[in-house]
Amino acid sequence: MPRLSELAIISRIRESFPGGGALTDDCGRIPLPPPGQVLLVTTDLMEDGQHFNRAWHPPALLGRKLLMVNLSDLDASGAAPLGFTLTLALGRDLEAAWVEAFLDGLGQAAAECKVPVLGGDTVGRACGLGLGVTAFGAARRWLRRDTLETGDRLFTDQPLGASLRGLRKLQAGQDPLRPDPDVAAHLDPRPRLGLGPRLAELPEVHACMDISDGLSRDLRTLAQASGRTIVLERTLAPDSITGGEDYARCFSSSLDQGTLERVLGLALFPVGEVQDPGEAPLLHYDGNSLRPLPDRSFDHFA
Repeated sequence: MPRLSELAIISRIRESFPGGGALTDDCGRIPLPPPGQVLLVTTDLMEDGQHFNRAWHPPALLGRKLLMVNLSDLDASGAAPLGFTLTLALGRDLEAAWVEAFLDGLGQAAAECKVPVLGGDTVGRACGLGLGVTAFGAARRWLRRDTLETGDRLFTDQPLGASLRGLRKLQAGQDPLRPDPDVAAHLDPRPRLGLGPRLAELPEVHACMDISDGLSRDLRTLAQASGRTIVLERTLAPDSITGGEDYARCFSSSLDQGTLERVLGLALFPVGEVQDPGEAPLLHYDGNSLRPLPDRSFDHFA
Protein backbone atom coordinates (compact mmCIF):
# COMPACT_ATOMS: atom_id res chain seq x y z
CA MET A 1 0.00 0.00 0.00
CA PRO A 2 1.64 3.32 -1.05
CA ARG A 3 2.13 5.80 1.78
CA LEU A 4 3.41 9.36 1.93
CA SER A 5 6.60 10.07 3.84
CA GLU A 6 6.81 12.88 6.38
CA LEU A 7 8.93 14.93 3.98
CA ALA A 8 6.39 14.42 1.18
CA ILE A 9 3.56 15.62 3.43
CA ILE A 10 5.50 18.72 4.49
CA SER A 11 6.42 19.43 0.88
CA ARG A 12 2.76 19.22 -0.17
CA ILE A 13 1.74 21.63 2.60
CA ARG A 14 4.48 24.07 1.60
CA GLU A 15 3.42 23.98 -2.03
CA SER A 16 -0.37 24.12 -1.72
CA PHE A 17 -1.31 25.88 1.54
CA PRO A 18 -1.45 29.66 1.88
CA GLY A 19 1.63 30.65 3.85
CA GLY A 20 3.22 27.26 3.24
CA GLY A 21 6.23 28.70 1.48
CA ALA A 22 7.39 30.27 4.75
CA LEU A 23 7.61 26.90 6.55
CA THR A 24 11.41 26.66 6.59
CA ASP A 25 12.21 26.77 10.33
CA ASP A 26 11.41 24.96 13.56
CA CYS A 27 9.32 27.95 14.64
CA GLY A 28 6.80 30.13 12.87
CA ARG A 29 5.75 33.72 13.46
CA ILE A 30 2.27 34.52 14.77
CA PRO A 31 1.03 37.71 13.08
CA LEU A 32 0.50 40.58 15.50
CA PRO A 33 -3.11 41.75 15.87
CA PRO A 34 -3.87 45.25 14.60
CA PRO A 35 -3.56 48.07 17.14
CA GLY A 36 -6.39 48.05 19.67
CA GLN A 37 -7.21 44.39 19.09
CA VAL A 38 -6.59 41.34 21.27
CA LEU A 39 -4.92 38.11 20.14
CA LEU A 40 -7.11 35.01 20.64
CA VAL A 41 -6.25 31.32 20.26
CA THR A 42 -8.31 28.14 20.00
CA THR A 43 -7.41 24.45 19.63
CA ASP A 44 -9.48 21.48 18.51
CA LEU A 45 -8.53 17.81 18.30
CA MET A 46 -10.35 15.22 16.20
CA GLU A 47 -9.78 11.50 16.66
CA ASP A 48 -10.75 8.73 14.25
CA GLY A 49 -13.62 6.67 15.69
CA GLN A 50 -14.43 9.28 18.32
CA HIS A 51 -15.17 12.45 16.36
CA PHE A 52 -15.45 11.13 12.81
CA ASN A 53 -15.64 7.87 10.88
CA ARG A 54 -13.32 7.40 7.90
CA ALA A 55 -15.71 4.81 6.49
CA TRP A 56 -18.11 7.56 5.48
CA HIS A 57 -16.27 10.88 5.82
CA PRO A 58 -14.65 11.82 2.49
CA PRO A 59 -11.08 12.92 3.21
CA ALA A 60 -11.32 16.29 1.43
CA LEU A 61 -14.42 17.20 3.46
CA LEU A 62 -12.74 16.06 6.68
CA GLY A 63 -9.85 18.41 5.91
CA ARG A 64 -12.30 21.28 5.41
CA LYS A 65 -14.16 20.45 8.60
CA LEU A 66 -10.99 20.36 10.69
CA LEU A 67 -10.24 23.97 9.80
CA MET A 68 -13.82 25.23 9.85
CA VAL A 69 -14.57 24.09 13.39
CA ASN A 70 -11.59 26.10 14.64
CA LEU A 71 -12.43 29.19 12.59
CA SER A 72 -15.97 28.93 13.95
CA ASP A 73 -14.64 29.21 17.51
CA LEU A 74 -12.64 32.31 16.62
CA ASP A 75 -15.56 33.90 14.79
CA ALA A 76 -17.98 33.31 17.65
CA SER A 77 -15.49 35.12 19.89
CA GLY A 78 -15.61 38.14 17.59
CA ALA A 79 -12.24 37.43 15.98
CA ALA A 80 -10.99 37.41 12.41
CA PRO A 81 -8.46 34.62 11.72
CA LEU A 82 -4.73 35.34 11.48
CA GLY A 83 -3.37 31.84 10.87
CA PHE A 84 -3.23 28.26 12.11
CA THR A 85 -0.90 25.41 12.97
CA LEU A 86 -1.58 21.82 11.95
CA THR A 87 -0.78 18.59 13.82
CA LEU A 88 -1.17 15.23 12.08
CA ALA A 89 -0.81 11.78 13.67
CA LEU A 90 -1.11 9.41 10.70
CA GLY A 91 -1.50 5.65 10.95
CA ARG A 92 0.40 3.24 8.75
CA ASP A 93 -2.95 2.02 7.37
CA LEU A 94 -3.56 5.34 5.55
CA GLU A 95 -3.02 5.29 1.81
CA ALA A 96 -1.20 8.13 0.09
CA ALA A 97 -4.28 9.04 -1.99
CA TRP A 98 -6.36 9.47 1.18
CA VAL A 99 -3.80 11.78 2.80
CA GLU A 100 -3.41 13.80 -0.40
CA ALA A 101 -7.19 14.32 -0.69
CA PHE A 102 -7.36 15.34 2.98
CA LEU A 103 -4.58 17.90 2.53
CA ASP A 104 -6.19 19.21 -0.67
CA GLY A 105 -9.48 19.82 1.14
CA LEU A 106 -7.77 21.53 4.07
CA GLY A 107 -5.59 23.65 1.81
CA GLN A 108 -8.55 24.72 -0.32
CA ALA A 109 -10.51 25.74 2.79
CA ALA A 110 -7.53 27.75 4.03
CA ALA A 111 -7.24 29.49 0.67
CA GLU A 112 -10.97 30.28 0.54
CA CYS A 113 -10.81 31.78 4.05
CA LYS A 114 -7.46 33.49 3.38
CA VAL A 115 -5.90 31.89 6.46
CA PRO A 116 -2.19 31.01 6.27
CA VAL A 117 -0.59 27.96 7.84
CA LEU A 118 2.02 29.05 10.41
CA GLY A 119 3.59 25.74 11.40
CA GLY A 120 2.78 22.35 12.85
CA ASP A 121 4.01 18.80 13.28
CA THR A 122 3.53 15.36 11.79
CA VAL A 123 4.02 11.98 13.44
CA GLY A 124 3.34 8.37 12.52
CA ARG A 125 1.30 5.90 14.56
CA ALA A 126 0.39 2.25 14.32
CA CYS A 127 -3.09 2.85 12.93
CA GLY A 128 -5.92 5.34 12.85
CA LEU A 129 -5.80 9.08 12.59
CA GLY A 130 -5.47 12.03 14.96
CA LEU A 131 -5.91 15.61 13.76
CA GLY A 132 -5.29 18.92 15.47
CA VAL A 133 -5.48 22.58 14.56
CA THR A 134 -4.56 25.59 16.67
CA ALA A 135 -5.94 28.80 15.19
CA PHE A 136 -5.10 32.40 16.03
CA GLY A 137 -7.30 35.44 15.54
CA ALA A 138 -7.65 39.10 16.39
CA ALA A 139 -10.72 40.71 17.95
CA ARG A 140 -11.50 44.36 18.54
CA ARG A 141 -14.01 43.22 21.15
CA TRP A 142 -13.77 39.70 22.58
CA LEU A 143 -17.22 38.12 22.81
CA ARG A 144 -17.07 35.96 25.92
CA ARG A 145 -19.25 33.37 27.66
CA ASP A 146 -19.33 34.99 31.11
CA THR A 147 -21.14 38.19 30.16
CA LEU A 148 -24.82 37.20 29.93
CA GLU A 149 -27.21 39.75 31.40
CA THR A 150 -30.54 38.99 33.03
CA GLY A 151 -33.34 39.61 30.56
CA ASP A 152 -31.25 38.86 27.49
CA ARG A 153 -32.78 36.73 24.76
CA LEU A 154 -30.64 34.05 23.11
CA PHE A 155 -30.61 33.49 19.35
CA THR A 156 -28.85 31.33 16.78
CA ASP A 157 -28.15 32.29 13.19
CA GLN A 158 -29.45 29.00 11.77
CA PRO A 159 -31.84 26.18 12.70
CA LEU A 160 -30.26 23.46 14.83
CA GLY A 161 -30.26 19.68 14.55
CA ALA A 162 -29.29 19.14 10.89
CA SER A 163 -25.87 17.66 11.70
CA LEU A 164 -27.36 15.14 14.13
CA ARG A 165 -29.93 14.07 11.54
CA GLY A 166 -27.13 13.74 9.00
CA LEU A 167 -25.10 11.56 11.36
CA ARG A 168 -28.07 9.25 11.87
CA LYS A 169 -28.53 8.93 8.11
CA LEU A 170 -24.86 8.07 7.63
CA GLN A 171 -25.06 5.49 10.41
CA ALA A 172 -28.07 4.02 8.60
CA GLY A 173 -26.06 3.62 5.40
CA GLN A 174 -26.79 6.73 3.31
CA ASP A 175 -24.19 7.34 0.61
CA PRO A 176 -21.92 10.22 1.75
CA LEU A 177 -21.08 10.98 -1.87
CA ARG A 178 -24.75 11.84 -2.53
CA PRO A 179 -25.51 14.00 0.50
CA ASP A 180 -28.80 15.66 1.26
CA PRO A 181 -28.70 18.92 3.28
CA ASP A 182 -28.58 17.06 6.62
CA VAL A 183 -25.65 14.84 5.60
CA ALA A 184 -23.85 17.84 4.08
CA ALA A 185 -24.30 19.73 7.37
CA HIS A 186 -22.51 16.92 9.19
CA LEU A 187 -19.71 16.22 6.71
CA ASP A 188 -19.03 19.76 5.49
CA PRO A 189 -20.23 22.40 7.98
CA ARG A 190 -20.32 25.96 6.69
CA PRO A 191 -20.41 28.33 9.68
CA ARG A 192 -21.36 31.91 8.87
CA LEU A 193 -17.84 33.26 9.26
CA GLY A 194 -17.75 37.04 9.60
CA LEU A 195 -20.94 37.27 11.66
CA GLY A 196 -19.06 37.15 14.98
CA PRO A 197 -17.13 40.39 14.42
CA ARG A 198 -20.36 42.06 13.29
CA LEU A 199 -22.07 40.95 16.49
CA ALA A 200 -19.13 42.31 18.47
CA GLU A 201 -19.81 45.76 17.00
CA LEU A 202 -23.22 45.82 18.72
CA PRO A 203 -22.93 46.84 22.40
CA GLU A 204 -26.33 45.26 23.04
CA VAL A 205 -24.88 41.82 22.17
CA HIS A 206 -23.44 40.61 25.45
CA ALA A 207 -22.16 37.04 25.02
CA CYS A 208 -21.59 34.54 22.22
CA MET A 209 -20.33 31.03 21.48
CA ASP A 210 -20.67 28.50 18.68
CA ILE A 211 -22.95 25.49 19.06
CA SER A 212 -20.68 22.47 18.79
CA ASP A 213 -21.84 20.18 21.60
CA GLY A 214 -25.59 20.94 21.46
CA LEU A 215 -27.79 23.32 23.41
CA SER A 216 -28.09 21.04 26.43
CA ARG A 217 -24.31 21.42 26.96
CA ASP A 218 -23.49 24.76 25.38
CA LEU A 219 -26.26 26.82 26.99
CA ARG A 220 -25.38 25.22 30.32
CA THR A 221 -21.79 26.37 29.75
CA LEU A 222 -22.97 29.92 29.07
CA ALA A 223 -25.23 29.98 32.11
CA GLN A 224 -22.59 28.61 34.48
CA ALA A 225 -19.89 30.95 33.19
CA SER A 226 -22.17 33.94 33.76
CA GLY A 227 -23.77 32.81 37.02
CA ARG A 228 -27.26 32.89 35.47
CA THR A 229 -30.09 30.52 34.57
CA ILE A 230 -31.26 30.04 30.99
CA VAL A 231 -34.81 28.98 30.20
CA LEU A 232 -35.10 27.14 26.88
CA GLU A 233 -37.59 28.24 24.26
CA ARG A 234 -40.77 26.13 24.48
CA THR A 235 -40.92 25.32 20.77
CA LEU A 236 -37.47 23.77 20.35
CA ALA A 237 -37.47 20.28 18.79
CA PRO A 238 -35.56 17.51 20.60
CA ASP A 239 -32.89 17.35 17.87
CA SER A 240 -32.27 21.07 18.32
CA ILE A 241 -31.55 20.52 22.01
CA THR A 242 -29.42 17.38 21.86
CA GLY A 243 -27.72 17.71 18.47
CA GLY A 244 -24.16 19.00 18.19
CA GLU A 245 -21.80 20.10 15.43
CA ASP A 246 -24.16 22.68 13.98
CA TYR A 247 -21.54 25.43 14.43
CA ALA A 248 -24.14 28.18 14.66
CA ARG A 249 -23.42 31.49 16.34
CA CYS A 250 -25.42 31.52 19.60
CA PHE A 251 -25.54 34.94 21.20
CA SER A 252 -27.40 36.91 23.83
CA SER A 253 -28.78 40.40 23.40
CA SER A 254 -31.07 42.91 25.01
CA LEU A 255 -32.38 43.85 21.55
CA ASP A 256 -35.55 42.21 20.29
CA GLN A 257 -35.50 39.71 17.43
CA GLY A 258 -36.96 42.05 14.82
CA THR A 259 -34.42 44.79 15.49
CA LEU A 260 -31.53 42.32 15.35
CA GLU A 261 -32.77 40.81 12.09
CA ARG A 262 -33.01 44.25 10.49
CA VAL A 263 -29.54 45.27 11.66
CA LEU A 264 -27.88 41.99 10.67
CA GLY A 265 -29.91 41.32 7.54
CA LEU A 266 -30.60 37.66 8.32
CA ALA A 267 -33.16 35.44 10.02
CA LEU A 268 -32.56 34.51 13.64
CA PHE A 269 -33.92 31.65 15.73
CA PRO A 270 -34.77 32.18 19.42
CA VAL A 271 -33.47 29.46 21.76
CA GLY A 272 -33.85 30.86 25.28
CA GLU A 273 -34.00 33.66 27.81
CA VAL A 274 -31.57 34.64 30.58
CA GLN A 275 -32.88 34.87 34.14
CA ASP A 276 -31.37 35.47 37.56
CA PRO A 277 -29.76 32.32 38.99
CA GLY A 278 -32.36 29.69 39.89
CA GLU A 279 -32.50 26.02 40.85
CA ALA A 280 -30.38 24.90 37.86
CA PRO A 281 -28.29 26.52 35.12
CA LEU A 282 -30.62 25.27 32.37
CA LEU A 283 -34.39 24.88 32.62
CA HIS A 284 -36.96 23.62 30.13
CA TYR A 285 -40.73 23.41 30.07
CA ASP A 286 -42.26 20.07 30.98
CA GLY A 287 -45.87 20.86 30.25
CA ASN A 288 -46.44 24.08 32.15
CA SER A 289 -43.71 23.41 34.70
CA LEU A 290 -40.09 24.45 34.52
CA ARG A 291 -37.66 21.64 35.27
CA PRO A 292 -33.84 21.28 35.12
CA LEU A 293 -32.64 19.93 31.78
CA PRO A 294 -30.02 17.18 32.03
CA ASP A 295 -26.95 17.26 29.83
CA ARG A 296 -27.83 15.18 26.76
CA SER A 297 -24.83 16.11 24.64
CA PHE A 298 -22.08 14.01 23.13
CA ASP A 299 -19.55 12.75 25.70
CA HIS A 300 -16.02 13.12 24.30
CA PHE A 301 -14.67 10.71 26.93
CA ALA A 302 -17.28 7.96 26.57
